[in-house]
Amino acid sequence: MIIRPHYLNMLKTYRDIPLVKILAGIRRCGKSTILEMLKNDLIENGIAPDHIISMRFTSEELDKIINDKDMYQSIKNSMHDDGRYYLLLDEVQEINGWEKAVNSLLENYNTDIYVTGSNSRLMSGEISTYLTGRYISIPVFTLSFAEYLEFKKSDPRSRRELLSDYLRLGGFPIVALGNFDEQSAYQIVEGIYNSVINSDITKRHNITNFDLFNRVVKYIIENVGKTFSANSITKFLKNEGRSLSVETVYNYLTWLEKAFVIYRCQRYDLQGKSILKTQEKFYLADSSLKYCIIGFNPQSVASMLENIVYFELLRRGYDVYIGKNGTKEIDFAAVKRDDRIYVQVCRSLPTGSDREISNLLDIKDHYPKYVVTLDEFASGNINGVRLVHLADFLLDPSY
Repeated sequence: MIIRPHYLNMLKTYRDIPLVKILAGIRRCGKSTILEMLKNDLIENGIAPDHIISMRFTSEELDKIINDKDMYQSIKNSMHDDGRYYLLLDEVQEINGWEKAVNSLLENYNTDIYVTGSNSRLMSGEISTYLTGRYISIPVFTLSFAEYLEFKKSDPRSRRELLSDYLRLGGFPIVALGNFDEQSAYQIVEGIYNSVINSDITKRHNITNFDLFNRVVKYIIENVGKTFSANSITKFLKNEGRSLSVETVYNYLTWLEKAFVIYRCQRYDLQGKSILKTQEKFYLADSSLKYCIIGFNPQSVASMLENIVYFELLRRGYDVYIGKNGTKEIDFAAVKRDDRIYVQVCRSLPTGSDREISNLLDIKDHYPKYVVTLDEFASGNINGVRLVHLADFLLDPSY
């Protein structure tokens, strides 16, 4: 097992704190493995194995546990004394009312509880009042480039070659662990995608026009990193001779977001210091999701660089926005408490007059400003704007 220390350290921070720790992210991003890492760490730190209760609630493994009462009783029956028990509960969204069971176990027993899930029932907006103020949400993403290199530690290829693979094949752990060609890797990712769509969206929300839903998804994928609205999707479909209401498109976007397939990036007015509700951008949970659906084209890499930088900023704990500065736009304004950085992303090294530089220079504050690029000669700065190669930015958390 390859350790992902970012998540293990975060869970250690909250260990024995009376909060339910919720790890949520797209299917197959590594949540179950993180729970296994946690279990091993607990044992290494002297916790008796019989005081660690691991349960997995996937539909394939459910037998007699079909609701919250069964879940509660099963876990209760596994606790035999007054000592502290560590509950590691995987894919709890399969159990209706799981929050009730977890809340009762938290209130009535000496427990430290960790749960994982892959759809909206694990998002704060849909967690019922049973857990209000009694949980901490920890987003889990596919592999960062640093984690990807750890997975590929025995691979003799250069960092540049491995970055090319990471851009092309994505960061799902199951892909990174193997040595797959492009076609095989995308077949695996397509299987993950289909599982998400079938289990977390179409069945749950009773989508009947699957062809139209897929066309909306394809539009989103083709426009990753571009601003668009539900209304613009409706107009696009109308031009294709298809009819779909704006409300339905909003629903599709929301359901994809709640299944962690896409992530919404709002625009932030740097002058008015307010979040804008129009012309948002959406990014894919992993770049391979784009390629498994519409195929890989080397020219499409440029549009996915933003996607990769966006998730790196999220992993580092930033709230990430599109920056609007008057009529100019900054790819990312990333905020963390009192800190802020601005990031422009481009494939080739810009000159001092290019949009990437000039838009940053137009921001009149002293927070760090970066241009992240694939250009091998990216280094130094232009009037205080630092030029950074993508690999350096992804591997150095000081940026």
